[in-house]
Amino acid sequence: MRIAHLELPDKPLFLAPMEDVTDASFRYICKQYGADMMYTEFVSSDGLIRDARKSLEKLEIHDYERPIGIQIYGHIPEAMVEAAQRVEAAQPDLIDINFGCPVNKIARRGAGSGMMREPDKLVEITRQVVQAVKLPVTVKTRLGWDEDSKIIVELAERLQDVGIAALTIHGRTRCQMYKGEADWTLIGAVKNNPRMHIPIIGNGDISTPQQAAAAFDRYGVDGIMIGRATFGHPSLFREIRHYLNTGEELPPMSVRETVNLAKAHFQKSLEVKGSRVGVLEMRRHLSTYFKGLPNFKETRSSLVTEDDPMEVFKILDTIAQIWG
Repeated sequence: MRIAHLELPDKPLFLAPMEDVTDASFRYICKQYGADMMYTEFVSSDGLIRDARKSLEKLEIHDYERPIGIQIYGHIPEAMVEAAQRVEAAQPDLIDINFGCPVNKIARRGAGSGMMREPDKLVEITRQVVQAVKLPVTVKTRLGWDEDSKIIVELAERLQDVGIAALTIHGRTRCQMYKGEADWTLIGAVKNNPRMHIPIIGNGDISTPQQAAAAFDRYGVDGIMIGRATFGHPSLFREIRHYLNTGEELPPMSVRETVNLAKAHFQKSLEVKGSRVGVLEMRRHLSTYFKGLPNFKETRSSLVTEDDPMEVFKILDTIAQIWG
């Protein structure tokens, strides 16, 4: 599969951008476990043009992460163009525009999936960004705003016409948020539209190797993007790739293997963010790695409240000794 100049493997697996999840340390782990392409946490165009510290920090990428995209969102054309130009200076492999985020604080002010209510403006912002940068521009969006406005088939054509290099579609409307099941039939309709020639990447409800294989086989998508299912389970990329290649499932990771994964993730967090922030921002990840272990409540509490990195490593070693 190709996105502009980027050569990706057959049936590539993409890590979805997720706020407060897909930071540099999590991306590092996902790359180790087989993610073919990754994206940063999404970046506010308003924050970038105002030099907000948190927004600027999200532009920091590393060569080992490539190919990698930086995703921006916003609803003001001029701000989106300026933000895209600033992103281009950070030298990612592509720029992605987020027209899919459903959360109220973004969508209600017209950004993210809020743009689905203004498709003409959505297309115009995309056109201006494509013309303003030399990097490939891709888009991630949803089926529409609600059940009565599933505009994705026509919208995909319009986005292709203004020059995007690939399109990722989440199989829900904005009003669905993350409820119900993703509708892959409309993703398939876009892919199988004879007018479409850019890669179509499907997103939504992929949490097992079997679901990934079925999405490729049934709907013909060029790639699959996985988001929430990787949280606490970055090895899902490796499991899917093995299944696609062999038709066989990998055995579940042992507790000891999961501990080693968590320790590598934690170490990278400390390297990237320093001791204090590295500990604090790993807590959301560490709490998810050991779901389902019996009699784990007290240990989990220690794991997500301890401030000393060396003590956190000791707790992880204890988990391997007791439950491994």
